[in-house]
Amino acid sequence: MSLTSHIRLMAHYNEWMNAKLYAAAATLTAQQLAENRGAFFGSLLGTMNHIVVADTIWLTRFLTHPAAWAELEAVRALPQPAALDQLLYGDLPALHGARCELDAIIVRWAGALRESELDHVLHYANSKGVVSDKLFHSLVMHFFNHQTHHRGQATTLLSQAGADIGSTDLLGVIPNQRAP
Repeated sequence: MSLTSHIRLMAHYNEWMNAKLYAAAATLTAQQLAENRGAFFGSLLGTMNHIVVADTIWLTRFLTHPAAWAELEAVRALPQPAALDQLLYGDLPALHGARCELDAIIVRWAGALRESELDHVLHYANSKGVVSDKLFHSLVMHFFNHQTHHRGQATTLLSQAGADIGSTDLLGVIPNQRAP
């Protein structure tokens, strides 16, 4: 499988899992969503906001790639976070709308990627101002891994609140193949 094929698979997995995550979160009250449960970002709402915040930050960094993907241009119009723990959206419906918009952008962008664009070294500064130069394909893998990491935390918080998200396995979106 090519790297671009894997990135497209991860974009679809991200979209699939977020739909499941938000459907399960919608079964909880606003109070349950905002309750501090001792997670990295406190509440389920805080954790889900963090995923949106981090995705927005990374996609904004990806805009500096020389490929200048038109599929990412919509990111410029999104609220730009000032901190990793910022609550960009104070309620689930607003957060869900932003999540759906981001997921659509990610899927379109993944579909536009070319293998030749993945070996670029991206120069960027993190939220503390530390400058790095890293291979773009490694940053894209981190982007998807970060989402998975924090969705794992969110699914634990949902489970603690009595909501079942169902299967979270990547296997759910890997297509079946015929053996030769």
